[in-house]
Order: sequence, then structure tokens, then C-alpha cells
Amino acid sequence: MDDLVHLFVKRISYNQSQNDAFVLIMHELESDLKLPIVIGAFEAQSIALELEKNIVPPRPLTHDLFKIMANAFNIQVLRVVIHRLEEGIFYSNMLCVQYGEERLIDARTSDAIALALRFNAPIYTYKQIIEKAGIYIPLVGDERHQAVSPSLDGVSEEEDAMRDAYSKFSLSELKKMLNECIENEDYEMAALLRDEILKRDGTF
Repeated sequence: MDDLVHLFVKRISYNQSQNDAFVLIMHELESDLKLPIVIGAFEAQSIALELEKNIVPPRPLTHDLFKIMANAFNIQVLRVVIHRLEEGIFYSNMLCVQYGEERLIDARTSDAIALALRFNAPIYTYKQIIEKAGIYIPLVGDERHQAVSPSLDGVSEEEDAMRDAYSKFSLSELKKMLNECIENEDYEMAALLRDEILKRDGTF
């Protein structure tokens, strides 16, 4: 656990440039780095509803149903770890326990986070991942100090085309574009640019 860092959901941002595109901002308090994760509309809704306790859907969502079934069979999610970053995709697992027996279960990062919130389970990643893929996103006022807890979970054809378009830019141009996206709060585009930069030289 020494090389793991604790992540918190900071907020979900909607990108107006693409339909059904959301960015989940994960915050690591010690380094103040943010890890933007592009997620689908369903996962964004599921996470947002769990964060907003005053809104209860008339029927349980898929992640709610999973928790109901897990509770019925005495299964608990102890923690979620985002353990690998490969070609812009974050891979996660959940440590679950049933009657004292622990088991690791692979899961999409967005699903793992949605379930972690429902089980009040901590979310971690490795220091090398946050150092490699985290970006600094300036926050306004007291938002910096609020810990509510971007990798591409699912990559659309349009996003693939955008990545191909980046191939004509130099590293310095990509880094400049990344900074401009962060300033404009276009975190989805920032995540795509970050992944392209990482593919080329592994740094910002």
C-alpha cells in the first residue's frame, strides 16, 4: 500500500463539443494533481446520482442492483485500485470479501468507481500512474479543498479520429494545446491530448 495514493471524486464535467461525453475528475490531495477520466453518459449519471443523495431513481440502476445483490450475499467491496494505464486506457480492480474470503475482480474504471461510492470504499491508484497521467487543473476558491473522489474508459470512433489528427502536431505543440484546454476547462480534450503525449515520450 506504500506506493498507492488515495483518489477522491472531484466533479463530473460535461463537454459541450461532443454528445454524451463526460469527464470524471479524480483528485489526489497530496500532489494536487487531477486524473481526468472520460466516461459514458450512463456511468456519469450513475456516479452523479450516488453523489447527490437527494435524488433517488424510481427503480434501481445497474450499479444499485449490484449492491443490493452483493448485500444479499454478504459481499463487500473493500477498495478499488486503478492499477494500470495502457494506450490511454485505465484498468481497475475491486477487492471484494465474502465471509472472510477476499477476491480481486477486474472492472471498467467507471463501473469500479460507481460501485466504490455505493460501498463507501476508498479509491486508489499508484504513484507512478498519477505522476505520469495526472494534470494540474487550477480550481477556484475553496473548491481546491473539497474532496467529493481523465484514461479513456470507452473510446468512440470520433475520439479515434481526433487522436489521428493529433499525429501531425509536434510534442511542443501538443503540450501548448494541452495547457490551453486546461485553461478553457475542456478536460475531455485535455485527456486525449495527454494520452497522445504519453504515447510519444511518456512525459508532459
